[in-house]
Amino acid sequence: MSITIDLAGHVAVVTGAASGIGRAIALTLADAGATVAAVDRNEDGVKATAERVRGTAHAVDLTDPAAVLGLRDEVIAAHGVPHVIVNAAGWDRIEPFMDNDDELWRTLTAINLLGPVRVSHAFLGAILDAEGSARIVNIASDAGRVGSTGETVYAGTKGGVIAFTKSLAREMARHQINVNCVCPGPTDTPLLDAVPDKLRDSLTKAIPFRRLATPDEIADAVLFFVSDRARYITGQVLSVSGGLTMAG
Repeated sequence: MSITIDLAGHVAVVTGAASGIGRAIALTLADAGATVAAVDRNEDGVKATAERVRGTAHAVDLTDPAAVLGLRDEVIAAHGVPHVIVNAAGWDRIEPFMDNDDELWRTLTAINLLGPVRVSHAFLGAILDAEGSARIVNIASDAGRVGSTGETVYAGTKGGVIAFTKSLAREMARHQINVNCVCPGPTDTPLLDAVPDKLRDSLTKAIPFRRLATPDEIADAVLFFVSDRARYITGQVLSVSGGLTMAG
């Protein structure tokens, strides 16, 4: 028996939707019937995604607090208060910690940690005012669970996303708002294209399934969390890593 997830009548905000995991999430939610507000600082990419999902494109720099508030107003004006928020925008640069500079740390923190914080805060205000329910899914990384060489501060920001997810889930539970986290392992995305072939090969060999994840496989986990199949699940962290990490 097949189980169909129907998101018809739902509005989903998806950040990082111009490519990679974010685009796959936007397409997957749209295929399930959701109206998608696609968000990314890459204007051309996010417009291309919006055309494929028959949704709206919002070119926004999530490191700008005023721009995030403007995004909230745009989405609500176009679609009403959203039912789903997926914080998928992220960025990384792989290099040894002692080669890092302060600008890198600020950028990683602003995009990977403060981005989900700001987007969640902005939209939750409207959702609570409307006495609505919602599903929030934050995309972290298994680097935030077990660490990753060459990604020390990135891992720190993703660990922060995990802790933020759990704490927000506790605060929002009385409002029947679910907040969960998906942690991808190495995934075949444009971000990974910048990784040297030798490192990419070693990552693949370390995965028990012996292959990288596809963005669609990450999106499937998000689809579950935003569906009624996960209505009694909140504050949870799900690794989608082909067995690379098996921490409880």
